[in-house]
Amino acid sequence: MAYWALKVVLTPILSLLWRVRVEGREHVPARGGVVLAANHQSFCDSLFLPLVVRRKVTFLAKAEYFDSPISAWFFRAVGQIPIRRGGGKESERALRTAAEALAGGRLVALYPEGTRSTDAMVHRGRTGVARLSRECRVPVVPVGIAGTVDVQPVGRKMLRPGRTVSVRFGAPMRMEPADDPADPAAGHDHRECRAFTDDLMKEISRLSGRPYVDEYVPARVPAPPVS
Repeated sequence: MAYWALKVVLTPILSLLWRVRVEGREHVPARGGVVLAANHQSFCDSLFLPLVVRRKVTFLAKAEYFDSPISAWFFRAVGQIPIRRGGGKESERALRTAAEALAGGRLVALYPEGTRSTDAMVHRGRTGVARLSRECRVPVVPVGIAGTVDVQPVGRKMLRPGRTVSVRFGAPMRMEPADDPADPAAGHDHRECRAFTDDLMKEISRLSGRPYVDEYVPARVPAPPVS
């Protein structure tokens, strides 16, 4: 209930303060488990994407957002799931959490780049999104977001009104499903997951109008505050 109440309140406000253009929304399935895979350039990506999707969007949010009681209440109220970022066991735990949400028929939004890009590029994606498509037998809808970095540049807390934000959805993509649903990890081929992820990121690049670079997002040096 909190999610829809906040959406009812925020949608007219965001639509009034910013010009939001949407293309390809019909590509998002109306029901069932779905992954939305988008490029990531600003914190407010996570505001504008749910704004234009008619279904409830569940993000896997950084666990750090839940450290403050106020932000923790907000993120839990809107149905976001905390995850600890990192490799190894942390990555596996994040994938299992997303898989459980997808098995429940939820729409899960992910940023395959793993973190925000600060160089106007779409970067190499992590292969977890391909594994989710294969193991959970769900489509991945590529999403290109443009303009949010003008609304909220890195280092700025306040959002700047009057800018234009574009959200473009592409046709769903699918990995070949696992042969044995009871053991979806059996027969896992990293090369296939890598190829699928590369194709996905190139489509996200096309939709967002940002060049693709076959490199992971570099480690970010803290930027000075933007005045």
